[in-house]
Amino acid sequence: MEGKKVNLFFVLIAFTLGLTLLKHIDLKNLTLKDPVLDILYLVVFAISIYLLIKDYKKRS
Repeated sequence: MEGKKVNLFFVLIAFTLGLTLLKHIDLKNLTLKDPVLDILYLVVFAISIYLLIKDYKKRS
């Protein structure tokens, strides 16, 4: 029986953007280091997570 596999490309993108967002978001003051760039990071992060889950469900 073959196990489910994840797309490594989207995992690397999501991991990298997640770490970058954690570094750029100041939770104490609820501010962003560079708001425009961080919003772009957040959008791409959400898209990569969505595509990762969508691809994972499709392979089952």
